[in-house]
Amino acid sequence: MSIGGDNYARMVQSLDALAMIFLDTQGRIATWNAGAERIFGYAAGEIVGQPFQALHTPEGRAAGLPEQALRAASKEGRDEETGWRLGKDEQRVWARTIIEAVRGESGELTGYVYLVRDIPWPHHSDDMLGSNEQQFSLLVQGVRDYAIYLLDADGRVASWNAGAQRIKGYRVDEVLGKHFSHFYADEDVSTGRPARNLAVARTQGVYEGEGWRKRKDGSLFWAHVVIDRLTDAEGRVVGFAKITRDVTEKKRAEEELAVAREALFQSQKSESIGHLTGGVAHDFNNLLMAVMGNLELLRKWLPPEARPQLLLDNAMAGAQRGAALTQRMLAFARRQELHPRPVDVPLLVHGMAELIRRSLGPEIRIGTSFPLHLPRVLIDPNQLELALLNLAVNGRDAMPHGGRLEIGARNEHVGEGHSTALPPGEYVCLWVADEGHGMDADTLKRATEPFFTTKGVGKGTGLGLSMAYGLAEQSGGRLLLQSQPGRGTTVEVWLPIAADMAEPAAPAAVEGVDRDAPVHTGEPLALLMVDDDELVLLSTMAMAEDLGHVVHAVRSAEEALAYVDAGGEVDVVITDQAMPGMTGTRLAKLLRERKPDLPIVLASGYAELPGTPIKDLVRLGKPFTRLELHRAIGDAAGQLGVTEQAG
Repeated sequence: MSIGGDNYARMVQSLDALAMIFLDTQGRIATWNAGAERIFGYAAGEIVGQPFQALHTPEGRAAGLPEQALRAASKEGRDEETGWRLGKDEQRVWARTIIEAVRGESGELTGYVYLVRDIPWPHHSDDMLGSNEQQFSLLVQGVRDYAIYLLDADGRVASWNAGAQRIKGYRVDEVLGKHFSHFYADEDVSTGRPARNLAVARTQGVYEGEGWRKRKDGSLFWAHVVIDRLTDAEGRVVGFAKITRDVTEKKRAEEELAVAREALFQSQKSESIGHLTGGVAHDFNNLLMAVMGNLELLRKWLPPEARPQLLLDNAMAGAQRGAALTQRMLAFARRQELHPRPVDVPLLVHGMAELIRRSLGPEIRIGTSFPLHLPRVLIDPNQLELALLNLAVNGRDAMPHGGRLEIGARNEHVGEGHSTALPPGEYVCLWVADEGHGMDADTLKRATEPFFTTKGVGKGTGLGLSMAYGLAEQSGGRLLLQSQPGRGTTVEVWLPIAADMAEPAAPAAVEGVDRDAPVHTGEPLALLMVDDDELVLLSTMAMAEDLGHVVHAVRSAEEALAYVDAGGEVDVVITDQAMPGMTGTRLAKLLRERKPDLPIVLASGYAELPGTPIKDLVRLGKPFTRLELHRAIGDAAGQLGVTEQAG
């Protein structure tokens, strides 16, 4: 198919890359297109009717070149030459020209077609431009990185270059006459995008954009597209010039860069929030330390009446809830102290089945799905139970009218470049899935942030999911979320499997212990207590003195070293870890250099202790009770057989 005669004439008139001029039999200019106006500078009204000799230089006219060209074209059919031509205001143009004779059906001469192409000067290659077909091949067909083709006014293909064939896969005979919407993706066609794009080009002169386009084999590529409107001298639209470039690789690179930037942003965001949360938890632990310690000591001074004891119990319960919150905050910050050991996940889940059922209530149906053989994972079982319970409760809250909660696990192998970004190896994926209201994309991005919650005021702390996230990260795994509004949520906890190793014996439980009963400490000890927080220092001093010990308290590591160097009496050192100037581990190292056998208790709410481990260093987690302080002092001093005194 080709564009009709009238439309073709309009397209010739609007073409500005090439002068296409019709001469009458006497060589007078009969038509003048946009290309002729651009090359020679004359408007049509200034030149139509003039002899085409006016476009030759004075020396060319003196040599009779215009007449020779007309005679050659009339006799031989065409004449070609390269040389100077003359434009408006005596402007010279170096050009390649072609004159072809036009004859009627009976062979009579009806005029000439005069083609002029301006080229760089000097240029002496006779092969550079030849016939009109060669010009088109040079200017359009030679381009292979771009699909360049013409559309008629209705959007049907009227020409096709080599770049279009390479990019889209169609030969010219397969595509001429097809509507250009044939190259759009099906969903774009169904929404009317081709018509809208053509309308933009028709009304605004040009359309430029990007989108999916379809090749002959059905595959899609991402294209950058320009559609230019072509008009005649009267401004009527006669067609469109369309240029398409395959930019799929560029788009893929941009998407990969965007994903990498988002991953980096989320990593930096989590790290920043983790630092902030860990710092807040540390300070909060110190406050709770003072509150819980003083409440314990206050109990023995209160009258035995029920009312004061009940108030004290309520205060202690509130402080303990605060301690639980700090542990969740530290879990997100990956600073909680863990005691990992090989754990059989199905056994752990079945062991807490009754607890989960009681916690979720009768409206939630619980199902489990585990393979017959599942390797054990290396994790702190108590923290895993807490994380699993938190995830189950979140699932319940997402189903206010009841529903099904599924808990399961599966084996997973992670190779290089896996979507989880985990190190290569073998993992167990523990998952919890609900049928609840789900989360949109924005909520999903923030779901693991501490204190972020979609529940109502007073219905959640926003720490359950963040605690599970921190536990997974600290255990060498990953927490992944999948959710859609109205489709429920699936939380996956990927955990590394445990290497073949003997499972450590669980610590023996202490039964029948009254946390508030008097404690028999044996001989009083001289304690050196180091803490930069005055509230914590005073509270710990009071508990130690209540245990019968003699305490010397200082507020910095430097003061502690000075006391020891001065010969101060000390049987056991109890030091905080996070102190300005010098950490507790650094202080312990320096003290051991002075006194290798000096018993030391390190009190900290953090899990990681930087530096080389110090032998026989007793850990005491904050916040601690009077009983826990007593046991730490006993362990450090070698009094491992202390017992509770009957009250």
